[in-house]
Amino acid sequence: MMETRYNPQEVEARWHSEWNKKKSFTPSGKGTPFSVVIPPPNVTGALHLGHALNNTIQDILVRYRRKTGCDTLWIPGTDHAGIATQAVVEKRLLQDEKKTRRDIGREALVERIWKWKEEYEARITKQLKSLGSSCDWDRQRFTLDPICAKAVRHAFFNLFQKGLIYRGKRLVNWDTHLQTAVADDEIYYETVKGFFWTFKYPLADGSGFIPVSTTRPETILGDTALAVHPDDERYQKYIGKMLKVPFTDREIPVIADGLLVDPEFGTGSVKVTPAHDPNDYATGLRHKLPMINIMNDDGSLNENAGVFCGLKGKKAREAVVQALEEQNLLIKVEDHEMQVGHSDRSKTAIEPYLSDQWFVKMDSLAEKAMSAVQNKEIEILPERYAKNYLDWLGEKRDWCISRQLWWGHQIPIWYCATASEEDLKKAFANRKDVFYSKKEQGGWLICSQESDLKENEIEGHHVERDPDVLDTWFSSALWPHSTMGWPESTPELKTYYPTSVLVTSRDIITLWVARMVIFSQENMGTIPFKKVYIHPKIMDGQGRTMSKSLGNGVDPLDIEEKYGTDALRFVMASLCTDNQDVRLPVKAEKQADGRTINTSEKFEIGRNFSNKIWNACRFLYPHLEAAGALKGTPLVINPNLFALEDRWILSRLNSTIVDATAMIEEFRFAELSQFLYRFVWDDVCSRYLEIKKAVINREELDAEKTNAMALLASVLRQVIDLLHPVMPFITEELNKILFPDSEIVISRPWPKADQKLIDSNIEKAFDRAFAVVENVRGVRGRYGVSPSTRLKAVISTENEETKKALIECEAIITELGGLETLNVDLNAPKPKFSASTVIPGGEMYIPLEGILDPVAERTRLEKEIENAKGFVVNLEKKLSNEAFVSKAPAAVLDLERQKLATQQDIIEKCQKALAELN
Repeated sequence: MMETRYNPQEVEARWHSEWNKKKSFTPSGKGTPFSVVIPPPNVTGALHLGHALNNTIQDILVRYRRKTGCDTLWIPGTDHAGIATQAVVEKRLLQDEKKTRRDIGREALVERIWKWKEEYEARITKQLKSLGSSCDWDRQRFTLDPICAKAVRHAFFNLFQKGLIYRGKRLVNWDTHLQTAVADDEIYYETVKGFFWTFKYPLADGSGFIPVSTTRPETILGDTALAVHPDDERYQKYIGKMLKVPFTDREIPVIADGLLVDPEFGTGSVKVTPAHDPNDYATGLRHKLPMINIMNDDGSLNENAGVFCGLKGKKAREAVVQALEEQNLLIKVEDHEMQVGHSDRSKTAIEPYLSDQWFVKMDSLAEKAMSAVQNKEIEILPERYAKNYLDWLGEKRDWCISRQLWWGHQIPIWYCATASEEDLKKAFANRKDVFYSKKEQGGWLICSQESDLKENEIEGHHVERDPDVLDTWFSSALWPHSTMGWPESTPELKTYYPTSVLVTSRDIITLWVARMVIFSQENMGTIPFKKVYIHPKIMDGQGRTMSKSLGNGVDPLDIEEKYGTDALRFVMASLCTDNQDVRLPVKAEKQADGRTINTSEKFEIGRNFSNKIWNACRFLYPHLEAAGALKGTPLVINPNLFALEDRWILSRLNSTIVDATAMIEEFRFAELSQFLYRFVWDDVCSRYLEIKKAVINREELDAEKTNAMALLASVLRQVIDLLHPVMPFITEELNKILFPDSEIVISRPWPKADQKLIDSNIEKAFDRAFAVVENVRGVRGRYGVSPSTRLKAVISTENEETKKALIECEAIITELGGLETLNVDLNAPKPKFSASTVIPGGEMYIPLEGILDPVAERTRLEKEIENAKGFVVNLEKKLSNEAFVSKAPAAVLDLERQKLATQQDIIEKCQKALAELN
């Protein structure tokens, strides 16, 4: 016997254990290789709904390919996430112990981060497994583990040896809180209220001044020029003259630059601070200007700021403005809003900062990576995202790969200031794993590929390691081949590389996807994956990003616990439309244990679908068992005993196999989930079982019932297979109950469509028939006619094809629609006092004389319209009240709008019914 209710938690625990015991996720070693590497989650905390969507899609692909006979490998793992993880641990250190990283030192901080990593990696792994992710967990990797670390060393060494990695002083984005460089893609922008200060820039000869405006007056101390437009007649006479930098003894030139200066904006002059502004930096390079850094790592002003040395941020700005005022140099102050970049990790404002950093030369590497997409070696889906990839690589900006952090891959470079070239040759004779080059400022840069150098590695000379670590994305960019053992020549690389597909979010197309292509082409001589599928980003009902600060995030574990994992997976797949973003309305809900969780009504759809499947199988179970359709060899199906509906359900089943296969192959996951939902819920449960109910419930097990049970067993087995990639737990459980002698679903072949059984004419005829039944039910609802009341129906068709199709399905329409009679004819006249409704290919009339009292029905409808209009007036008044709308929670507003839509629908339907009566 089957349990009365489906219990997801109990079932899921059992199948996790069963798959693990049977090694179901291990590659078979047979068939065409299909490989995927997981986008490694950061070990900064728990997984969110975006991870649930991403891994659901990957698992659908992997389970499907496994069932099609492919040799599947899905490698899991996590990312050390340098800046993100260090920021989290440093924050906790400050909160709990009131200490900074410098208080405890590098070794102690790294040790604490490793402990954090162990805790959160275990949590993430548990979450991924709970989702049903069918990864080969024996191959789990971490971007800082020895295998990945070796790959990082080799990749760095190779690029350094080729001159593609270099050290240079460049303007970078500086996080003054974490005191490290950050990437452009790790910055977000916020509108900040500030000021425009206009002041006098004195001419060095004392003959006057040039007015100039700035939003950052403290950077005056780092100015090395003042730029004007070459065609601006106001300032042409000053070009080449010298200005006196306020508060300093320095003089700077007035330069002409048409790229930097817009003569129509502000004063038409621009102060140039190359060490603290990206546009000024570019101008400085064009004009070979000095670059004066006025800032320390923590954002405070340094000795180059003179009397302002040591001041920081707002205090520095206020002091400079006050000094300008005191020297009568301040002209005016205006309010000004501007977009200011903030570090995604520390949430502090970014400072453009001139700093010594390590870079990768991107020119030739980027060109090659662009060609891979342009030549269709790599296909990016949806296609529009290829533009993001190509536009970013097309800029060919050198990549700053160094970070002033302690957590991560420490750069494998050592400095030696005193050794000669002969000393190096002697120390590293026959060492192919060491490469050295001369520093511009003197001394040597020594890169070691395999092992760390000792302090006395070069006899009589001291070597010191670079303290910086590599950008997290450096090791992440190696992920597809480092996880398979590169730089060693491993069986995994020979069999499964390049990987088949990458599933990821649009947020990291540039940060990660492009760089994986670059490193794979450089290290492996080929692309890292053949396809890239970019899935949508989940937003809340108002189109906002889900986050802790907004309180609108949804924890996948809460959803699994409340609705079941299959329900979560089904909804995740249904959200994968071709849209860039998808909205998931979120509501807070109190649980029996007192917790309040965020959830969404959409997950009810997934749970209801699971229950529908379970209940349908539970209804059929005793009948299938009695017919002997559950155990041993499947019963033989006799086509000679088929009724019309049997041929229809077989056609629908095989059409569904064809379409579902195409949808997975084409990454149409939202269509797939909805298509399977409609087939199972509508075609199998609501239609076919309803039509066959009399046969199923027949006490006598005659040939017709036995054949029906054999056919239903076959349909159910294939439905289980089709649903399995999306809903793996309930399908395995139902298969075990219904077909205990069969192979488990994860290992069973994907269904193959029998084209001979697909009959488009039967499917069209049944579509028309079901449209008639739905319209009959609609009329019952509109006029309040009980389902037990037998109705008469007349159908007027527009052509013979429709007439023939409906007559063929007459018995089914009569049974499902609860009709006493059904008359179908070309251009049939409308009977007196009839409800009418349009159907595909014609019109249907249902006489209501003798069933309804026309006068009483008119009165009822008019009263309903009047009541609904009253509600509409009140609701519209409420929703037009700005005070209410601005203060009410989003969930309350959504509810009020739904109430309004419901009342408007009542009015429309009652008015239509009234018009028919009149």
